[in-house]
Amino acid sequence: MLLDGLKSCRHALAALAVIATPATAIAAEQLPGFELVHNAPVETSLATPDLRDAGTVWVDLISHARQTIDFEQFYVAGGSGTALNRVIAAMEDAGKRGVRIRFLMEQKGVAMSDEATLNRLKAIPNLTFRLLPFAQVSGDGIIHAKFFTIDGRKSYIGSQNFDWRSLEQIDETGVLVSDAHVVGQVQAIFAHDWAAQQALAQGHRPEPLRHEDDKADETRRAYLVASPNAFDPKGVGDSQAALIRLIDGARRSVHVEVMEYSPLSFSGAPYPLIDEALRRAAARGVEVHLLIADWSLSPKRQPGIIALGEVPGVEIRVATIPQASTGPIPFARVVHTKVMAVDGDTAWVGTSNWEGGYLDNSRNLELVFRDKSMAARVDALEQSLWTSAYVQPLKQAIEERARKAKPS
Repeated sequence: MLLDGLKSCRHALAALAVIATPATAIAAEQLPGFELVHNAPVETSLATPDLRDAGTVWVDLISHARQTIDFEQFYVAGGSGTALNRVIAAMEDAGKRGVRIRFLMEQKGVAMSDEATLNRLKAIPNLTFRLLPFAQVSGDGIIHAKFFTIDGRKSYIGSQNFDWRSLEQIDETGVLVSDAHVVGQVQAIFAHDWAAQQALAQGHRPEPLRHEDDKADETRRAYLVASPNAFDPKGVGDSQAALIRLIDGARRSVHVEVMEYSPLSFSGAPYPLIDEALRRAAARGVEVHLLIADWSLSPKRQPGIIALGEVPGVEIRVATIPQASTGPIPFARVVHTKVMAVDGDTAWVGTSNWEGGYLDNSRNLELVFRDKSMAARVDALEQSLWTSAYVQPLKQAIEERARKAKPS
């Protein structure tokens, strides 16, 4: 017990040390070509002044676009007077100055989108809007990735949906990429999916991209992986396989922050790959911290989460974000970030939840960083929430959820 307490204190102090460092110092330590971006729900203590927020970054990128902007998103949801409204206004200005904009969205995302925002996007000058039923490409799954590319020179990849709540009322993390190699790969993924939509519209099902090299160049300090692997361009690694390799390579610690976790798939079928990797890590003495959102505690997911939490060496905590002072906001006030830090020298930032259907069948993008400074900042981000007042041990969170569910 004493050793566990000392470990918790050490992690808390490390997180505080990074957060307390002046913003200029943190910026200088970030890996060239990559900028970590984070936004916290308003009215919480989770803000990170050393990191820019997504709304600011998006408007800046779009405002400087000169030729092209390519979006690939799950759904859209706007709101007047919000940060996303400013993003769309920047898109409108870009279209008026002749920037060619392509916007590709998941067909199933229409049900989650609001008609007014869809119509506003479609009315932007020089914007072409397409819907892709991704399940018709991969056989199952959706476009769950959230990314865009500016002029083929910069890309943004992150957990933020094209949703006003994602920029203001949800904990989210992403990366601004200016590394030419990775930006080129992101552009190739968009090009494939854009062409796939056109092929389906013409009555043809896209064929898998068959290539021998299904691994990324893992000698690079930062590299892109994506899913589903059968539809990744050559040189883009399989995100599912990469995640398992990273966990299996851990020697000291695996710290994870993700909205949803389950050893099951969308359909309820077993999906043991990540669960087994975390168990293997704990069995060889690796400290495994899994931080999930309270949304993950559904009746279907709870048994698997509880079973993993009972494994020696695995600790699971649950984050709950209080409602805003203005009242309940549907589909908001949650931790939606998807990151991992391994051994303090490797970081993972992506768009996938950790359950079946995301890393195997759906379109998702993830970035891996073999860089101590980036890993330290991602780890500190996770640890600051891990030690915050918004987090409870798994057992306590489940008990409190059960109490609230009982009729008064």
